[in-house]
Amino acid sequence: MPKLVKRAKKKLGLKPGAVVYVGEHRTEKVEITVIDYDESNYREIKVDKVEDCFPFKDSPTVSWINFSGIHDIPLIEKLGEGFGLHPLILEDLVNTGHRPKMEESEAFLFVVIKMLSLKPDNHDLLSEQVSLILGPNYVVSFQEKPGDVFDSVRDRIKKTVPRVRFMNSDYLGYALMDAIVDHYFVVLESIGERVEALEEELVSNPASGHLNTIHNLKRELVLIRRAVWPLREVAGGIERLESPLIKDATRLYLRDLYEHTIQVIDTVETYRDMVSGLLDIYLSSVSNRMNEVMKVLTIIATIFIPLGFLAGVYGMNFDTSASPFNLPELGLPYGYPMFWLAVVIVGGGLFWFFRRKRWL
Repeated sequence: MPKLVKRAKKKLGLKPGAVVYVGEHRTEKVEITVIDYDESNYREIKVDKVEDCFPFKDSPTVSWINFSGIHDIPLIEKLGEGFGLHPLILEDLVNTGHRPKMEESEAFLFVVIKMLSLKPDNHDLLSEQVSLILGPNYVVSFQEKPGDVFDSVRDRIKKTVPRVRFMNSDYLGYALMDAIVDHYFVVLESIGERVEALEEELVSNPASGHLNTIHNLKRELVLIRRAVWPLREVAGGIERLESPLIKDATRLYLRDLYEHTIQVIDTVETYRDMVSGLLDIYLSSVSNRMNEVMKVLTIIATIFIPLGFLAGVYGMNFDTSASPFNLPELGLPYGYPMFWLAVVIVGGGLFWFFRRKRWL
């Protein structure tokens, strides 16, 4: 969060609609792919110039134009000119710190959504902003970097013949959002497994490193919550939208998307409560462990208190020849064995008493 705020400082003082990239520094070339199809035809091509995307705006087929990278400001501005995007839309498009939202215009819908994924090596949570421009017969998607969760959508478009469902761009936009929301469940499933495993470890063997793990889980759930809560409003708003871009046949699927979003929110809230409970379990386990240690040390100290008293009494320098009351036991021929016998009896008696009280 502090890094994002720090990067956003370079927008201070600029006029509204100034297109300034706010996100991680990137220098790689933006990849542009186009999937163009109709009921029986399909083609997927890579585009080198953004101008090559302009003919797909008014083509009779349905086109999905995907940009992997939004850091090339001149390229984004050219796209805005070709598709008639307002500068404020372009400004929001290159600002990766936006919350999920939906904006309506006469020619298109603009949707911002967060795509979540896990690192394959350490399962750290990754968040990436995805923006969608939904037009009459096209969908333009923008990602921060290559790699996404849309492979299932690509396969369905390619393998489904005839492509009746995909013949409207609104359904294609729904399919992309649904793929992102479905991947939320994959992320939450991984987090749920980590929470359950951590809970077992905290009960059996709590360690100081578990505290960092708990805080990492809390941060990840906060990030997911920030991505999902506004998405509920987006899904519901698109479903209720009175626009010719949204067909009646797609509203049923959008309602299902809304219900999935609610389910994700419920799961996130459940895991947040569980993680908060993990902190209580950790503190209770550490406290119980400390109490067990203190109990053992207290019992040991209690046993040795009378033994130390005996050793102190018979360790004093008295002379039995001066008076019969000056520790007469010092003159006994078996005084030393008798002392140890008394030590064993007192120590053993205390140990038996503690076991009988079930303090040991």
